[in-house]
Amino acid sequence: MMIRARAPLRISFAGGGTDVSPYCDLHGGCALNATIDKFAYASLMPKEGSEIEVHSLDYDFIAQYKVDEELVFDGQLDLVKAVIRNVLRNRPHLAGGFSLMTHNDAPPGSGLGSSSAMVVAMLSAFKDWAGRSMDQYELAKLAHDIERVDLGLAGGKQDQYACAFGGFNFMEFQHDQVLVNPLRVNGDVVNELEYNMLMYYTGKSRASAHIIEAQVHNVNKGCEKSLQAMHDLKQQAYDMKRALLTGDTRGFGALLDTAWQVKKRMADKISNPMIDEAYQVAMDAGALGGKVSGAGGGGFMMFYCDHGKRYKVAEHLERLGGKVVNFMFEPQGAHSWRVGGNSAVPVARHVHSGAGESTVLKAA
Repeated sequence: MMIRARAPLRISFAGGGTDVSPYCDLHGGCALNATIDKFAYASLMPKEGSEIEVHSLDYDFIAQYKVDEELVFDGQLDLVKAVIRNVLRNRPHLAGGFSLMTHNDAPPGSGLGSSSAMVVAMLSAFKDWAGRSMDQYELAKLAHDIERVDLGLAGGKQDQYACAFGGFNFMEFQHDQVLVNPLRVNGDVVNELEYNMLMYYTGKSRASAHIIEAQVHNVNKGCEKSLQAMHDLKQQAYDMKRALLTGDTRGFGALLDTAWQVKKRMADKISNPMIDEAYQVAMDAGALGGKVSGAGGGGFMMFYCDHGKRYKVAEHLERLGGKVVNFMFEPQGAHSWRVGGNSAVPVARHVHSGAGESTVLKAA
């Protein structure tokens, strides 16, 4: 018997960065995001004995451990180790070994929340094995604590909640609370967004930690330019939510541009000459607006194109050497399912609310 789980990746339209402490603790943050049909996968197979085998398809790397072994964070598969440590510490009755295979539809540093999606997917598989009932808030909170507390990785809160819940969401962040507001976006509006939007992979991954650390530093020292940018980004998130719910797709596209110009004021290195060139090429070819997905610096960019201009924008962007990627919005959040026959290890079926390839995305 095997347990599989998947969690969707996300694109953030506006408000990203206001979900990072200390800004959200002091001023409250909000973000508008949606999940797409790219996923992180975890496949878990319980087995007899005390051996743990982890196979990362993305890195073509296999590691072996013991159930009672102290897992050390050393830069190799630390996300996986952190999840295993948490699960075994809190569920000691899961005696016996297991094999765990992971893969992701997007490379690390893509800006699509791939690391958080992987943690959510792994937790979904383990919680299915343990027979533990968890709602989406509990799942996302546990994933957040593993990344931000156990591993000490810099970042915000929206990724884990987006992956757990799925769909279009407007999220509000306070010091100790996250409120997820699912949006009932009209199906015709979703179709129009998919028709006119594109994602462009720059070919350059980025480490978001130093960008996020710069944002935190600016907040801590009271940098007025950075703080005002974050305040403005929150307003942009509200404006874009209104555009989505009222069906103003062209207005939504134009607001992407406004939000991007604001986001660049939050910290240095959010943009760079490569990103600036791609952005200008897309705008000249017919995009109404766009932004870098995630903290910035590289990874994926997204654009909303004027009517009939999407293919022209795609053609011009690919001349820069990157890749335009097809995508659709994914309404379902993280979930797990079982494959195959019986197992000697008792398993309770549990489905969280949320199939793919390896790290290479399909190009347009």
